[in-house]
Amino acid sequence: MKKTAPEPALKLEGGVLGTAGIVFFVVAAAAPLLVMAGVAPLALNIAGIGAPGGYILAGLALGVFAIGFTAMSKYIHNAGAFYAYISVGLGPRWGLAAAVLALVSYNALEIGIFGALGYFAQSTMADLVGLDLPWGVWSLLGVALVWFLGSRSVHLGARFLILLLTAETGILVLLAAAVLFQGGAGGIDLDSFAPSNVFSPGLGGVLTLAFAAFIGFEATALYREEAKDPARTVPRATYIAVAFLGLFYAFMVWIIIQAYGPDQALELAANDPAGMYFNAIEHYVGGWASTLMELLIITSILASLLAFHNAITRYVFALSRERVLPQFLGKLHPVYKSPYVASAVQSLLAMVVIVVFVVVGADPYLELLLWVNSPGIVGIVVLQVMAAAAVIAFFWNDRRGHSVWRVVVAPVSALLMLTYATYLIVDQMELITAAGTAVNVVLVAVTPVSLAVGWLLGIRLSRRDPAQLSRLGTTDVDAEPSTESDGVSNSSTSPGQVT
Repeated sequence: MKKTAPEPALKLEGGVLGTAGIVFFVVAAAAPLLVMAGVAPLALNIAGIGAPGGYILAGLALGVFAIGFTAMSKYIHNAGAFYAYISVGLGPRWGLAAAVLALVSYNALEIGIFGALGYFAQSTMADLVGLDLPWGVWSLLGVALVWFLGSRSVHLGARFLILLLTAETGILVLLAAAVLFQGGAGGIDLDSFAPSNVFSPGLGGVLTLAFAAFIGFEATALYREEAKDPARTVPRATYIAVAFLGLFYAFMVWIIIQAYGPDQALELAANDPAGMYFNAIEHYVGGWASTLMELLIITSILASLLAFHNAITRYVFALSRERVLPQFLGKLHPVYKSPYVASAVQSLLAMVVIVVFVVVGADPYLELLLWVNSPGIVGIVVLQVMAAAAVIAFFWNDRRGHSVWRVVVAPVSALLMLTYATYLIVDQMELITAAGTAVNVVLVAVTPVSLAVGWLLGIRLSRRDPAQLSRLGTTDVDAEPSTESDGVSNSSTSPGQVT
């Protein structure tokens, strides 16, 4: 298999993101403040005071996955991330299936979150300043802002995310510090981490929510082309992001239990979940902090939207560069070196979906957010399963100097754990969607249908242009551009040996 080097005009802006910048993109996509204020109370209601342990277990599973994933990142130099890994490890047809699933999943995640933006912005701005605009207006304003930032330099987006993410994590840290300093409701304890509480009957449910809270950490590989010293930056950012999210989520859920005491925390999780964090910070810090937290949920959502938007545009760029999608989608801005056409097209798609939901009178939270988001959650976890299998296949005949633990034991363990996570999410989909069986069946079906469409496209491409199919996922952004007319370098490797 020949590896291709992209032409100079088709390379993203290089060397602009350090480890911290990439980590911020990943953590921003996870929207920690939204997850804590909007989802953590549900986890408490399901699993009791052992809920913090569920986030640690999910983080450990993804940490094990990262061991093999980062080993393979040394050999895959492509902005397509999971798509490229799966193409090389499992074959280009599976890679194309993964590409379709990734595009559908990330678009579902981002567009659904615009519903959350509209919902929270409408209520917050009406309460605080009396500006009562329809939720659709706020969502469309968000589309415009995300498009503007997404079509500019990735360095500008990283600075914006650093500012917003520092603010949203800062308000949570302020709450935690106040609770710990004042000794909580009745003294600080570690009962939440006792095995008898962690491994409760509700563990499966909280794992469903916990795995969903980590969605987006693939972005570490998506930004390889724009990273400084990517061989070191990408693995380091992956481990830091997973560790931070797992520990921070668990810590903040534990803090809210300490803030109220176990009994009252569980009672509020059942009866007033939306007010738990706001009431806690008002009690321990002051009313101004509660108001600030309301505003920061909006900025948290904006940060998440920008992170997902950038993930989508990099996927589109990678697929366009390899001629899977129309090449005009991969055009880069002459100044910012950003995939500005892909950014505009994705923003237009989001705008159309929002307008449709507004016209039919859909609920921005229950339907646009929860229903549209859910296929994206399932799809990304399935992509993680496929990527774990790709790591196993890639190193099967040649460990390339890596230990058995790193390229066999860890990825096999990750494959089993992520497969179980997929089962949990599908089996307990109602926890995420708050919908009935018929709706959940349709939402889950999006993932296999997307894979099937991608597989059929692979069959079609194998008949029309088998050489192009064989090159999928092999573009090496670290290689020097070829001087040959077809853009293919002289160096070649056998299938699965892309270096």
